[in-house]
Amino acid sequence: MDTTISSKLFAEAQQHMPGGVNSPVRAFKSVGRDPLYISRAKGSKIYDVDGNQFIDYIGSWGPMILGHAYQSVIDAVKTAAEDGTSFGASCEKEIELAKLVKKFVPSIQIIRMVNSGTEATMSALRLARGFTGREKIIKFEGCYHGHGDSFLSKAGSGVATLSLPDSPGVTRSTAGDTLNAKYNYIKSVYDLIEQNKGGIAAVFIEPVAGNMGCVAANTEFLQSLRDVCTSEGILLIFDEVMSGFRVARGGAQELYGVTPDLTTFGKIIGGGLPVGAYGGRREIMNLIAPAGPVYQAGTLSGNPLAMTAGIETLRIIDDDPEFYTRLSNSCEYLYEGFRNNLSELKLAYTLNTCGSMFTLFFTSDVVTDFDSAKTSDTAKFKSYFGRMLDNGVYLPPSQFEACFTSSAHQKEDLDRTLTANYLALLERR
Repeated sequence: MDTTISSKLFAEAQQHMPGGVNSPVRAFKSVGRDPLYISRAKGSKIYDVDGNQFIDYIGSWGPMILGHAYQSVIDAVKTAAEDGTSFGASCEKEIELAKLVKKFVPSIQIIRMVNSGTEATMSALRLARGFTGREKIIKFEGCYHGHGDSFLSKAGSGVATLSLPDSPGVTRSTAGDTLNAKYNYIKSVYDLIEQNKGGIAAVFIEPVAGNMGCVAANTEFLQSLRDVCTSEGILLIFDEVMSGFRVARGGAQELYGVTPDLTTFGKIIGGGLPVGAYGGRREIMNLIAPAGPVYQAGTLSGNPLAMTAGIETLRIIDDDPEFYTRLSNSCEYLYEGFRNNLSELKLAYTLNTCGSMFTLFFTSDVVTDFDSAKTSDTAKFKSYFGRMLDNGVYLPPSQFEACFTSSAHQKEDLDRTLTANYLALLERR
């Protein structure tokens, strides 16, 4: 596969941007290759500047549940752009998207639009502290809630991919207010609450983690988390930036039947444009300015382009009662094919799935938390990633990132993926 132009562009980019990229995992550092420069995307495919075509399982890291460049979304954004890209003032589309999100996720009574998942989690953290009058938070090892200072302790995502320590630039006092529990292990939460009695403002969790690879919480664990937060006056905050509108219509909270106090969103609600949001119970959200004293603002928050893309994406899903059934059927076909390949080749690797999220871990251990995810053989993943790429399948360039399937992936795409998977695994035996 010729990637000459991509490599030349990367060499130039390194003269102008840190590491040549604007987000760390894009550098392909952990897989030992130069990154590809993508020129266009359509449906389930992406195309690089050298003319190579790939079946895409990144989907812009989750937003593209309809596939790339879905025509009615593109048309809606074009029409909106003709009326102006940003007003710095209120627009009707903000109300439309807020109402749609509330329709999908009943726990949302009031919602605030922002510009990224990171901004959503940072804002929800400030709100939780303002509401409870407490300072400490609990997060889980391997969960990534964006690059806010309070969340870069034992984070997954690019932090794990690049084997970075907790980030320089985070003050000791900030780090000291963040307590790390073990995912899917409720006793670790009980212990932290007991050791910090009356001091915990919130528990943040990805109910389906996507940033240590795809790792789903078990129902008993999430329900126990809900119960202890209620009894201790702690806010339970679901980070559904990835899982929202993806693992189920109403996100992971619908899947599990567990209701958080606050939820953070991103990805799908922007239809591929930069967006984030946080919302939840009215009495909590009404502390946000101008309704209340907890300040948060954003120049581009609720801009008409992002609102339009989100509205059109959710409307398409909302108008199709079979959307998630068809997507689930496609995903199960793919997952069963992966399992069959592993079985035929007598490989004991672990495939974790939840809805249209999945990760093949190069470990024989059951992966239920960050420690078990880290037993994966990253050298084998590196080789596997390269073989899949050479065979036309574009995966996240990290063992510790989830893959995403879209409604645009057809049986032909899935069959080609399974053939590439078989060949890549065969060469790694």
